Amino acid sequence: MSIQDILTINVGGQIYTTTITTLKKHMDSRLVRMLDGSDHEFRVSNGQVFVDRDGSLFKYILDYIRTFQVSLPADFSDFDGLMREAEFYELHTLAEFLGSDACRPRVEILELRCSVQESHGFFRIFCSQCSTLDALAMRISVFAEQPVVNWNYAYQHQKPMALLPLQRPSHHDMVFQCGTDYSAGDEFAARYVTIKPDDRRLLHGTNVLGLLMDTLLREGFRLISTRTASPEEKVECYTFERKKNIQIILNHPRTDQTVTQGKPGKTQRKR
Repeated sequence: MSIQDILTINVGGQIYTTTITTLKKHMDSRLVRMLDGSDHEFRVSNGQVFVDRDGSLFKYILDYIRTFQVSLPADFSDFDGLMREAEFYELHTLAEFLGSDACRPRVEILELRCSVQESHGFFRIFCSQCSTLDALAMRISVFAEQPVVNWNYAYQHQKPMALLPLQRPSHHDMVFQCGTDYSAGDEFAARYVTIKPDDRRLLHGTNVLGLLMDTLLREGFRLISTRTASPEEKVECYTFERKKNIQIILNHPRTDQTVTQGKPGKTQRKR
């Protein structure tokens, strides 16, 4: 790359530096016509090319020109504005894709219902994304004290434990309990819950609720509402949402189009 290949573009007051070689990756775009001075929307001033367009959105345009990919943050909402910018620069494949519903962000909803009593806690988790619930279920373990059938265990500080499977009424929800208050005939004395990577075995529902909410917040969920679902049974409902980052990949020449939504470093889903 020579010094003559470097180009500075002033877009609405924001300065971007790229190369002529990069711009020529899209020979049918308006930016290529800018290079020979045939497009009067682009003006040369103080050695810079100036265009009176949205400077904050141009970074996404330039990302696409460089890599044929666009990574949009989870809170990005100006799809119409970005589509207009893509149309202005005559990046037709990108503009068409931005105008479709495929690249709109999908919001993931998770609902946590719990009844925390003095001696026990009941938890039910519903999630709109099955893979998220599966990943969370892999981190939650329920251990139950086994009845003492051997007098050698009767005076030990820690009683033998049995790992219990989580209840999965459907692909979208799971149920588990902790504490000591159970229906008659239950052979286990108490149930403890662990949530990885925390290795503590928690007995009390308030502790489990606190750790569970911390876990969800660390995973990018945001608490959007709380309500009492059943005052008689003391059931509280917490609703969370999570917006995923959007990565748009458009092959060139125009063939397959892919939109991937997911958190960086997390499992991603392709449409």
